[in-house]
Formats: sequence, C-alpha cells, structure tokens
Amino acid sequence: MTAAQTTTLGPDSDLSQIFELAQQLRVDSVRASTAAGSGHPTSSLSAADLMAVLMTRHLRYDWDAPDNPAGDHLVFSKGHASPLLYAMFKAAGVVSDDTLMTTYRRFGHRLQGHPTPVLPWVDVATGSLGQGIGYGVGIALAGRELDKQPYRVWVLCGDSEMAEGSVWEALDKAGHYRLANFTAVIDVNRLGQCGPTELEWDTGTYARRIEAFGCRAIVIDGHDLQAIDQALTTAADGQAPTVIVARTVKGRGVAEVADKEGWHGKALPEDMADRAVAELGGVRNLHVRGPRPPAVTPAPIPAAGPIELPRFAVGDKVATRVAFGHALAALGARPDVVALDAEVGNSTHAQDFEKAHPERYFQTYIAEQQMIADAVGMAVRGYRPYATTFAAFLTRAHDFIRMAAVSQITMALCGTHSGVEIGADGPSQMGLEDLAMMRAVHGSTVLYPSDATSAAALTAAMAELDGISYLRTTRGSYPVLYDGDETFPVGGSKTLRHSPHDRVTLIGAGVTLHECLAAAEHLAADDVPARVIDLYSLKPVDAAALARAAQETGALVVVEDHHPEGGIGEAVLSALAATGSHPAFSHLAVTGLPGSGTTDELLDAAGISHPHIARAARALLGP
Repeated sequence: MTAAQTTTLGPDSDLSQIFELAQQLRVDSVRASTAAGSGHPTSSLSAADLMAVLMTRHLRYDWDAPDNPAGDHLVFSKGHASPLLYAMFKAAGVVSDDTLMTTYRRFGHRLQGHPTPVLPWVDVATGSLGQGIGYGVGIALAGRELDKQPYRVWVLCGDSEMAEGSVWEALDKAGHYRLANFTAVIDVNRLGQCGPTELEWDTGTYARRIEAFGCRAIVIDGHDLQAIDQALTTAADGQAPTVIVARTVKGRGVAEVADKEGWHGKALPEDMADRAVAELGGVRNLHVRGPRPPAVTPAPIPAAGPIELPRFAVGDKVATRVAFGHALAALGARPDVVALDAEVGNSTHAQDFEKAHPERYFQTYIAEQQMIADAVGMAVRGYRPYATTFAAFLTRAHDFIRMAAVSQITMALCGTHSGVEIGADGPSQMGLEDLAMMRAVHGSTVLYPSDATSAAALTAAMAELDGISYLRTTRGSYPVLYDGDETFPVGGSKTLRHSPHDRVTLIGAGVTLHECLAAAEHLAADDVPARVIDLYSLKPVDAAALARAAQETGALVVVEDHHPEGGIGEAVLSALAATGSHPAFSHLAVTGLPGSGTTDELLDAAGISHPHIARAARALLGP
C-alpha cells in the first residue's frame, strides 16, 4: 500500500485492514518524532494495535463534533505516547500529515509533547503519570450520575504508572461505584524509562490486584487483534468496570528497538527511522471513521432556582467553614454545581450540600487525589465542582491541582482547618503551606475570608470564576464583622479601621484579622492610631489599597497563620514592589514547628497573637 492510496476504514473493516491501520499508526509515530527530534516512539509502537482496534470498532465518537454529549471519551493517561494519539488524529482526518510532520513538539503549535485540551479531541492534559485513569473515573461517574448519557470512557495507561498510588485510588472508586461505562487498557510493555518495570510481564499479578479493587480484569496478548477486539467488546457489555491487561512489546515492529532498553523517550535517528518505516511496510494513508455515538435526546437542563445566601448577625460567632457549608447548599439551586467530599464533610460542612442535594454530592472517602480527579472529570462535562477537605490534606493532591490548571479546568476548592488556629489536633492537621501552593497554581484565585458573611459571599463568587479558585477557612468561630449587604469583589479588600492620623497598617486575613483588630485597640490605648485591612483576596490582591496604606501610614505589619514562604506577606510585598512602594515592614508568620494546645496558646507561641502584633507595630515606629 502506498501513500497515494486512500482507504476509509469503518466498524465493519476486517482485521487485516485494522492491522494495516496499526502499522500506519506506528509509521506515523516514528516519522513525527524523528521529524521533531524528540518524543516517545517506542511507547507508541507498543500500543498501536490496541488503539487501532479501539478507534475502528469501539470508540463511538464524532470527530467533527467532539462536543457531542453522547460521544465516548478517550484519555491517554500515558500522555508521553502522544505520537500515537496524534497519528490517530491524522487517521481520523482531523490533523493533516503535514501538520503532524511539521508542527509536532514545535513552539507555538497545538501538537505539544504531551496532549492538552488546546486540541478539541483532548479532554484533559496528561503526562504526569497516574492521573489519566482518575480523570477517566471522574468522567464516567459524571456520565452515569449527572449526564445520564450512554457514553463510555476509555483510558490508555502505561505499566510504569501502575506503581502510582493514585491509580489504585481510581480503581477502588471505579469498583465501589460499579462504573460499567469505564474501561482502562494497560499497555504492559515491560520497560520503563530506566529499565524494566516492577512487575515486567507478570500480567497475572496485575489482574489479581485489579480484581481486588472490585474491577474486572481481562488479560490478553496486546498484539493479537482478535483478542483485543473480543476484550473491548466484553468491556463494553455494561456489566462491570473493566481493566484490560495487554502484554505488549515496547518498540513493536521495529527490530532494532523492540524490547530493547535505552530507547525510552528517544526519537529514532533519520537512518534508523527510514529502516523502521520500511520494516513496517511504508507510509500509508488510511482514513478511519469508527462507530458513531448513539442518537439520544438530551435531557432538558433544569432551570436554576433562586439562590438565597445565608445571612449572619454582626457580632455573632460563626466559623467560616460553617458559612461555607451553608452557602454551598444554597448554591445547589444551580443545577451545574456539584460537591465532592473526602470523608470529612461533617467537619468541613460540605455535608450541608449533601442534605440539600444528595444526587449531586459525591463521596470519595480518604482519597484526596481521586477527589480532585473526579472534580476534573465533572468539570470536563460542564459542571461546577466544589471539592473540600482540610487544607493540610489538599497538599497531597497538589499535582492533580497543578495539572488541572494545565487542562484549563474550572473548579472551586475549599481548604478548612487551616493554620495553628485549629488547636489541639497538632501539626499533622494544620494547613500551613496551602496559600503558597494555591498562589503558585497557574491562573488561580485565592480567597481567605475572616467572617461568616464574607465566607458566604466568596463561596458564591467562586461559582462565577474561571480557572481554579481556592477558599481558605478556619475551624474556630469568630465574630461576624459585616452585615449581609456588604459586597466582596474578588481582588478587593476591606479597611476596617482608618483615620487621617494612622501611623501603621495592620494586615491580616482569617483568624489574624481578628488579632489585628485587638492589637489596634491596644495601640489606640497608647495613642498609636492603626489602620486595619482585611486582605480577603490574596490572588488577585488589592495592590491599590496596599500602596495607599503604605503611602499614608508608612509602616505595615502583615500577620498570617501560615508559614512565611509564599503566603500573605509575600503577596503584599510583591504587590508593593510593582507599585514602587517601600514602607517599613514587619512580617509575622508561623516559623517554628507547632504542637498541640489551645488556639490562644498556639497563636501566641507562633508570634501571631495580638500582643505580638502590637509589639511589632511599636518596633516599626520606634521610640
């Protein structure tokens, strides 16, 4: 077969034709990576037979309308096999051969080294291994419980990533929820980046582990087209979540690299690539149009009901986590809002949403990585997920959050029980790194309310934000500072005390705002007027208010219940640097390793209680 010939394959194509497609996928994977001078051709060659059968006979997809709600979803968890994925796109007719050969891995083009949703046929960015299978579970869960659509979710995994704990979190939830619309295919090609994988070709052990998590395992020869077809047919029978364990050969079809160490992530030199293309039978131009999505009538989207946010009386003591839960339940009047919990909903108050809208509340148990993966999967399907756990435990899911930003996902996160303020539980439960983590996420919004009214308003505001937003809440109950009509624009701040004679500005958020207010009272008794700013929005931050305070008072004290690196102090200094302001500056943060104690004891021991704030202000002002 030559490049001049064009043949279209469909669901009725025989296996000999599908073999030719698999060879085309291999050839194009080699050609594209060699043209780019980089890539992972050997990882692509091993899975070509699997994908050729899938896209021809089983992937029900409308390549011209990738947003078809009934269309299947394909996630390349082994995102480094992007040459194979893009070769599939070429075979589907949505990417030209010229585009594949001249733009893959080139600056300013869409065919990036690992796939991202800049391509309309890609749901999520992959490449950080162990994540795609979790995303697939989230999409499948959305399909069954929210969309009520017949689509299937197919995930291609590498065998190296099966060492990641997040893979087993995902399979545990697939088994728990009996996600019969979910199928993972493991490309067991034996070789990882540095040598053999942990289990090499021990497919029996893979199968036993998979079955232990409540999923069906099917072990096959990943190069036997008939066995692949039968396995995919069984996987789609609607009986159980399925994992196909396919024994393959890395570099299959090219004798010089097949099952050879040292070729991971290396493009073939041009002379080797020429020999490989010849060995694989030359360039082909097969075109694939597999099965179409089923024709379904989309269910009508329910109208959003009125949203009545909770109101709180000024002076009442209410925890911001409680206000978050009440506001989240109110937001459930929007049919696109869903809530996810990691078995702490009675503490975070995410359970308030469960009581009001149980059909849109999802329990992932103590599996924070999968909670974020489920949220990503639901966001892919157009929902507005709110995922909540203790701030300290979100750090475990940081890579999922980072990759969600690469995927340009919109979701809201809430971290509760932040800082030493939580008290006697001790340092394992204290979120002291979360602000730095979330401020560093691309395109994120970071919010830190100090009272119930602002917490409720900012919870609602996150439903209108693009990208990843984060709300930090505290465990303890503190006085309500604002009445229910106050507004809290993202990027703003509130100045709670000020006068023309202010000599210092105290800046806090969360519990430290209340300590700043108490410190301002102490300073006033000594005839030292102090301005107090509630910096409830940390990213974006209110640079204008900070610059004005720096100019008018000349001295700033920033206080945070967080480590000094990456938190409120650095947000303030960055904003002031951009405005050219250079006030006298003092930064109080948690620098030591805290232990157990009461809230007051721990705040004082960390040096962020109101006596310490007042002393820091006096030290800035001098005698």
